[in-house]
Order: sequence, then C-alpha cells, then structure tokens
Amino acid sequence: MSTETVARTRGVLIATCLSTLVVNANTSAVSILLPAISEDTGMSVTDLQWAVTGYSLVGAAVIITSGSLGDVFGRRRIFQLGLLLFVASCVFIALGTTGGMVIAGRMIQGAAGATILACGLSLLTVANKGQQAQLRAVSLWGAAAAVGAAAGPLVGGLLVGTTGWQGLFWVDAVVGVVCIVITAMSVAESRDPNRSHSIDFAGTILVALTLGPIILAMSKGAEWGWTSLATLGSLAFGVVAGIAFVAVERRVKVPLLDLALLRNRVLVGSTVAILIGAGTINALMYLLSLYFQDPASLGFDSFQAGLATLPATVGLVIVAPLVPRLAARFGGRQVVGAGFAITAVGFAIIGFTQTNWSYAIFVLPLIAVAVGMGLSNGPASSAATASVPANQVGEASGVSNMARYVGAAVATALAASIYGSVIASKTAAGAETAEALADGLSRASWVMAIFSLAGVLMAVVMGRHRAAVGTLYDAASAAASVSHTLPTSATPSQDGKHAGPVEAGSP
Repeated sequence: MSTETVARTRGVLIATCLSTLVVNANTSAVSILLPAISEDTGMSVTDLQWAVTGYSLVGAAVIITSGSLGDVFGRRRIFQLGLLLFVASCVFIALGTTGGMVIAGRMIQGAAGATILACGLSLLTVANKGQQAQLRAVSLWGAAAAVGAAAGPLVGGLLVGTTGWQGLFWVDAVVGVVCIVITAMSVAESRDPNRSHSIDFAGTILVALTLGPIILAMSKGAEWGWTSLATLGSLAFGVVAGIAFVAVERRVKVPLLDLALLRNRVLVGSTVAILIGAGTINALMYLLSLYFQDPASLGFDSFQAGLATLPATVGLVIVAPLVPRLAARFGGRQVVGAGFAITAVGFAIIGFTQTNWSYAIFVLPLIAVAVGMGLSNGPASSAATASVPANQVGEASGVSNMARYVGAAVATALAASIYGSVIASKTAAGAETAEALADGLSRASWVMAIFSLAGVLMAVVMGRHRAAVGTLYDAASAAASVSHTLPTSATPSQDGKHAGPVEAGSP
C-alpha cells in the first residue's frame, strides 16, 4: 500500500470517526441544555422538547434517503453536504434568541446528523480494502459513536457552566469545519455504479408527515384535550399519511422500506425492540435532565446533572461490549428479553419517586436501566442484520436505524406530555411543586416500564436466530448499537455464509 493511500485511508478514518463522535455527543447533550435554553429564550421546557423530538423526527425521514443519495451522487459529496449543514445549524442555534430558532436549527441538525452517520460509514467501508482492515475501521467508528453518546451529557453540562449553552454548538461547529477540511484533503469520491438512480423522496416526505402530526398530538393532547378536534385531527392526518406511505412504497422502483421485509419475523421483532430501547433511554434522559435541575427537586446545576446521568450513559457503553458473548452462549432473544425485564425493573423503581429522595436513591435504578439496555440493544441490532440475505443487509440496517429515530421522537414526546400534564394538573389542584414534579416523573417512568415489558414480548416474537460469535468487532458493534446498527459476525456475507454460530433449534 502506497504512502498516499495510507494517508488517505487514515484521513477517512479521522474524518468519519470524529464527525460521528461529535454528532452523537451533540445528540445526547441537548436534553441537559434545555433548562438553560428555556431560561434564556423564555420558552417552556415542555415546548422545547421539540428540540429533541424534532431532531429525531427529521432524522427518521432522512437516514435512509441520505445513504441512497450518497450511493447515487457521491458519498463524499453528500457527506460534506451533511457536515456543512451541521456547521450551519450549529451556528444558527448558537445565535438563536428564541426557542423557535433553537427548534428549527435542531430539525436541520437532524437531517445533517443522519447524513453524516449514513454516508460516513459507507465512506469508511469503501476506503478500507480487505476484511480485517474494514473490521478494524468500523470497530473504531463504533467505539467513537459509543464514546460520543456517553460523553455528551457531561460535556454539555460542563460547557453550560463555563460558556453558556451556546458553547456546545460553537465547539461542534469548529469540529465540523475541521472534518470538512480533512474530508476535502484526504477522502476520495465513491459511488455505487450498480444502484438505480431512483430516490424515494415521496417516502421520505411521508415519513415526516406521518410522524409529525402524531408527535404533535402526543405533545399537545393534554393541553388540547385528548378527544378534541385538534388532537383527533392530528392523529387522523398522521394515519392517512401512513397509509399513503404504504401505498407509495408498493409502487416505487426503489422503496424507502421494502414492505416484504415486514414478513420477516426476526427482523420485525428486533426492529421494534430497537425502537423501544431507543425510545425509553431517550425519554429517560429527557426526564432526568429536567427533574435533576429543577430547584424544587434536586436543584443540580447543568454539570452536576450531566454527571448524575453517567450511571446510565457510561454504564450502557461499558456493559454493551460484554454482551455478544452472553448472546452466543445463551441465545440472542433470551438476552434481549432479560435486558428489557431488567430495564422495566429500573423504570418501576423510578416510578416510586418521592419528594424526599436524594440522588443516591436514583443510582441503582439508573444502573439497572443501563445494564438492561446494554443487554438488549446489541443482540437486537445483531439479529436485524443476521435475519436477512446478504443482499438485504443494507436495507435491514437502514430500517433498524430509522426505528431508533422514530422511537426517540415518539417516546420523548409522550414522556414530555405526561410529565408536563401531571405537573400542571397537580399544581392546579394545590400540590406543592416538589410533589408535582415527583408525580410527573413517577407517572412517565411507569409508562416507560410498560414499554420495556413490551420489549420482552418482542424478544419472544424474534424467535430463534443466529447469534454473533463475540469477537472484538461484535463488541464494538454492540457498543455502537445505542445509536447505529452495524453488521456483526452473524451477518451473512455475499457468499451466503455466516460467521456466527446458530442458536439451538434454528435451521
């Protein structure tokens, strides 16, 4: 390999890993910033949840399409477009003086982040020739994704206390510019010459039109009334858009979602499990970020709140790499089911929150949620790519990645609605603020516990499937599964073979 080739390969690795780290850190940090943003802009934290849900909503619509655009028009070109959009959105948010500007910037950032993740991974795979080189590069990318997700709340909290909430976005903008320069200097263009030039833009728009009204109804249902014309109308619009999406997917040449995949029991079960896992952990981070920082509850500053979430964020990253070997030994669905059961217990404990609870009481349930999520995320992601033929691995990965965004958007909106409406009703009834906050957190946590139990059911739906062997690459894939689905040793290769063992009783 020539010196120039080595330099270019290293440049691709740096650009993609650094951009992935900063995107994931940005994503996980924003909930910690919401009280500070609310104080500066005057918008309530309940309305500011759109800074979180709006990001995920747009990401869900764009994640697959951006990868398709890269395949057709050039991965490097679309990757740089994503980076440019990310930098622009960071600057726009940092200069924002209203909550609406922050929300609009975050929705733009959702498109940028999804594009960076989708095209960055493709660039990395193409640039590294040979299985070992690809495994090493993708493992490092997965590690960067995991570290970014874990570090985000702590870094965000630290910056709020030193530079103001705008500091996170200024830092991210600088890192984004560095990635643009590295990409321009060292990343070669690549395309998929065999891919059809047909892009399912209609499907992309219909995903947004389906999710947007449903999330709006969840967010405003308590305020409007759950049986009001506005709420029912929003839900009806979302349902109609969803039906239109199915109709479009049946007819387009290269659909966003191949509906035939929905006949795959393992893929459907694992994808819904991924959706539930992403939704509940994002909802938890939103709830705790607000509860920990409220003066009537624990009264933490932003840095303390970021530090307080470490048992969940870092714990998840530490546990995840250990899981593939457990899945190889006991079976993927068994580990997924056990993980969701433990997560449900953690949420149930938080569901008993009292006004006199100190932070120490939260530590154990946070660790339980982290361990449970770590157990369920990796095997569910592995099952998604192991359950399809080699020529459908990309589609299965795309569907599961979309599910993460959908879960994050819907569950966070629901948790925010429950939390806000309970606080409002309790306060109106004369309860003290501390009691209302505790009741709001409790009610929302019980709903998340129910969702987690639904995850146990998905483990049953998944049935028997091939499990990953438990290699270092599998560990990196499991660590990254909090934000992205990567192939594992159980994923079929182009020759139709599997690297992973078959679970007992599978064909």
